[in-house]
Amino acid sequence: MFADLHLHTHFSDGTFSPEEVAERAKEVGLSAIALTDHDSVHGCLRMKAACAEKRIEFITGCEFTVEQGGHELHLLGYCFNLEDVNLQVALLKYQEVRRNRIHEMVVRLNGQGIPLKIERVLELADCEAPGRPHVGRALVDGGHCSNLDEAFRRYLKKGRPAWAPKAKMSAAEAIELIHRAGGISVMAHPGITRMNEIIPDLVAVGLDGLECFYTRHSTAMTEYYLMCAERHSLLVTGGSDCHGDSKGKPLIGRVKLPYEFVENLKTAAAAMR
Repeated sequence: MFADLHLHTHFSDGTFSPEEVAERAKEVGLSAIALTDHDSVHGCLRMKAACAEKRIEFITGCEFTVEQGGHELHLLGYCFNLEDVNLQVALLKYQEVRRNRIHEMVVRLNGQGIPLKIERVLELADCEAPGRPHVGRALVDGGHCSNLDEAFRRYLKKGRPAWAPKAKMSAAEAIELIHRAGGISVMAHPGITRMNEIIPDLVAVGLDGLECFYTRHSTAMTEYYLMCAERHSLLVTGGSDCHGDSKGKPLIGRVKLPYEFVENLKTAAAAMR
């Protein structure tokens, strides 16, 4: 039995619906999946229902954008109570932050002579947590870029003309938020973030796990983070970070996490309550 604990839908910056994700998960032989949309849990109930229909176990999740020591990183929250009031309030706040950032990026693009309209970006996003990929898709849709990679390379990456900073909660705040909602906090794709020196700091403020298995982790990276997890008594998770078919073949199933790690995750979450 295997799982993929890092998946996105069109409720953030993915292209698949929850039903399409569940269908793909079934096709590649997954027994459990988690939905980890960015700063949003709006797709969780539909994903739960879609998974039940396919006889796949569903794990509640969310990917939080946070800051630690002046650096941006992502934390994955799992197994939390979807109805937790503090969680809902915090997510609503950061969804508004996301929308404000999109407005600022469109203004900056207009300043570059690109007549992009915010209404078109939000129409393409059609979700409560819009992000840079939606701006990129609008640039492609308007004929200003040939593909998403070009949009990021020319305009949307940090340091490029349309990039705009985004207010973030601290890692400690996010971890506390997840814990108060009865969930487990995990550092996402540490091999991509490349800030190994902050792992002890995150552990000190309550980090519960590391995403050791990840699509873009090499074998050496995976082994290194497995050792880190053991050294700091952290849980081990893994996932593909599939965003649908926006960049070619969908990644779902590329990472198949052995189910024993899901059991460990659920046991730890049960102990939080």
